[in-house]
Amino acid sequence: MTQLLDGKALAAQVQTELGQTIQTLTAQGHRPPGLAVVMVGDNPASAAYVRNKARACSKVGIVSQVRHLPASTPQTEVMTLVQQLNTDSLVDGILIQLPLPDGFDAVALLNAIDPDKDVDGLHPINLGRLVRGEPGLRSCTPYGVMRLLSTHGLDPGGANAVVIGRSILVGKPMALMLLEANATVTIAHARTVNLAGLTRQADILVAAVGRPGMIGADWVKPGTVVIDIGINRVEKPDGSAHLVGDVDFASVAPEARAITPVPGGVGPMTVAMLLENTLTSYRQRLHV
Repeated sequence: MTQLLDGKALAAQVQTELGQTIQTLTAQGHRPPGLAVVMVGDNPASAAYVRNKARACSKVGIVSQVRHLPASTPQTEVMTLVQQLNTDSLVDGILIQLPLPDGFDAVALLNAIDPDKDVDGLHPINLGRLVRGEPGLRSCTPYGVMRLLSTHGLDPGGANAVVIGRSILVGKPMALMLLEANATVTIAHARTVNLAGLTRQADILVAAVGRPGMIGADWVKPGTVVIDIGINRVEKPDGSAHLVGDVDFASVAPEARAITPVPGGVGPMTVAMLLENTLTSYRQRLHV
């Protein structure tokens, strides 16, 4: 019987627990945690993500502020805003919504965030802490995957894990977190030779490539834990659209020991871990 890794249900549970903790802290006289989101331009998908994050913050008691700047804003002005947020005592987390419009140096802006307010876990110092196995703010999506695995009793220790994708946002930190959990990890990518042969050796398979339905049943051995991080918008002949992952769920699910659906798997956990990172930063700053 395949185990469905329901990220939506777990994210709701995490948010309930975060809300209770924040309620307790504020009842003790502490200010609520604060998250600042910097959005540049009018990307519709980004706007939807930002609205979703703001709703989630409100639900658990985090004060969110969205700084929405036009696409014509100079890079120097965005940099000044980030530096102001770094010194704002009411802001515990700073998030720059990606992608930025053409012409912006996203790396420079991300690197300008105070590492202790970097709730996306993308600053070189936080990535370095992950490499060294030290405490720090973790990249939200792979952090959410690790929470899904642990909550469902799926210990990566000793497992052969294959991560398809090598982005700094997901693939690389995912591999490092699995390694930290004592898995034997292989990172695969577009230049990997005989990719299907490699994935058939995996006990844990993580797909983060952005190619709809790329992984079919013939790529997965029976009993594999399949984590689908891909979110792809696919249009139907009638013009409507739906979201699918990188895994062909219908064919792979019967073969898997456990699998995440798309939507409703890893996606909700990403937002939940963002909120958890914000609370972690807050507690470290206030020593509570």
